[in-house]
Amino acid sequence: MGLFRRKKQVVEAPEPEPEPTLPPAPDPDELGRRSVADHRDWLLSMVEPLPPFGMELLDAWGLPVCEDLLSDIALPAHDQAAIAGYAVRAADVAGAAEDNPLKLTAIGSLDASDGAEGFGEELPARSAVRVTVGAPIPGDADAVVRLGLTDRGEQELSVFGHVRAGDNIRARGSDVSIGDELIRDGDLLGARNTGLLAATGFDKVLARPRPRVVVLATGTDLVPPGTGLREGEVYDSNSHMLAAAARAQGAQVFRVGIVSDDPEEVKQTISDQLVRADLLICTGGRDDDQTIVGQVVPELGPTDVSEVALQPGHKQGFGLIGDEEVPIVLLPGDPVGAFVSFEVFVRPLLRKQMGLEPLDRSVLDCTLATQVTSEPGVAEVLRARITDTSEGPAIEPIGSPDSHQLGDLAEGNALLLLDPDTEVLEKGDLVLAWPLQKDDR
Repeated sequence: MGLFRRKKQVVEAPEPEPEPTLPPAPDPDELGRRSVADHRDWLLSMVEPLPPFGMELLDAWGLPVCEDLLSDIALPAHDQAAIAGYAVRAADVAGAAEDNPLKLTAIGSLDASDGAEGFGEELPARSAVRVTVGAPIPGDADAVVRLGLTDRGEQELSVFGHVRAGDNIRARGSDVSIGDELIRDGDLLGARNTGLLAATGFDKVLARPRPRVVVLATGTDLVPPGTGLREGEVYDSNSHMLAAAARAQGAQVFRVGIVSDDPEEVKQTISDQLVRADLLICTGGRDDDQTIVGQVVPELGPTDVSEVALQPGHKQGFGLIGDEEVPIVLLPGDPVGAFVSFEVFVRPLLRKQMGLEPLDRSVLDCTLATQVTSEPGVAEVLRARITDTSEGPAIEPIGSPDSHQLGDLAEGNALLLLDPDTEVLEKGDLVLAWPLQKDDR
C-alpha cells in the first residue's frame, strides 16, 4: 500500500495517574477530635521500615541488624595459654611443692603470634615450653604452670607447685564455637556485639539505615540563636530541640533552621530537601490557612490537618509529599507542644522506619505526690519530676500549664501521662510516666 493511502494510526492517550491520597482517617469524637491512639496508629500505617543494606560495623552501630549471623570460626582458634608460664604435662609435675621441687627440661618458647603449629612437635615427657598469654599449647601439654611457681631456668626448670590437667588453658572454641549464633535479626548492634563480630571475621552487617530527618521551623518572628533580638522577635528553639530529639533516637538529622512564612519560599525549601529526607518535621506556621498547611504542603502531596484529643499538641498535621511520598509531620509552634508531639507521634514513626517496635519505651509506675486535675476527654501530658523515695518513685507536675515554658520542660525528668478519663487524681494515686533521660534516649 502506498505511503499516503495508509490509515493514520490512532494513539490512545494514556490513562491519567490517580491522584495520591491518604488512607481514610480515624473517626473523630463528638467534638471533632481524634483519640491519640487512633491518630498515632493512622500515622504508623503510612510509614514502612527502610530497606536494609550492607554497612561497615561502625556505621551500623546502634541500628537493628537484619540477619542472623553464625560464626565460621572457633574462638580461640586453638588451645592457648591463659597466663604467662610454662606449658607442661600435668602428670609430670604432680606432687611438686616448695619443699619438693620437680625438674623439667626447658626446650623452647612460644608467644601469641605463633600459629597453632608453632612448636612443631609434641611435648616430650618431663619437658616444658615457656609461653606468653595467648600462645598456642604444644601437643600433649595439658596445663600451664605460672612463672611464680618456677625458677625460670633456661635449660633445667625447677617447678615448685603442681597443676591439674586443663589449668590455665583456654580450650579451642571455649569462647565461640563454629556455628554459634553471634547476633539475631532485630538485635541492636552495640559495642560488645560489634567486637564479637569483628573477632569472628565480620566487617559488614545487613542493617537498616538511620532515617534521614530534615527539621525546619517557620515564622517571621524567629531569629537564630547567637544574634541580637529586636522587639517582637524570639530565638528559634524548636528546630534545635526537635533536631536533637530526632538525633537521640538514632536519626541522621539535617536542621534547615528558619524559613519565612512566605509560601513560595517554604514550598521551594521543602521541595529542595526531599532528595535527602526520609521524614520531614516542620514546626510553626500552621494555624493560619494562608501559611504552610493551607497553601504549601497540599500543593506537594495529600495532607491532613486535624484536632487530636491531646494537651498540649492538639493541632496535628501530616502529609505524603513529592514523587516518593515522603512523610512530613506538622507540629505545633509552642515548644512544649512540639516536644510532646514528637514523643507521642514522631518517635514511633522513626522507630518503625528503623525496624524497631514503634511503641516500645520505658513506662514507670509512680505515686502522685500531690493532687492533679485534668480536662476530661483529653489525654494530658504534663512536665513532671520523679523523686526516688523509700516507698518507690514519686512524681509531681512542675511549672505552669503554659506550653511555651521551656525552662520547666528542661528542668523535669519525666512526662506524666493522664488518660482522657481522668478528672481528679489524689495524692498517693498510682499514675504512669515516661522517664526522660538527660540525652533524651
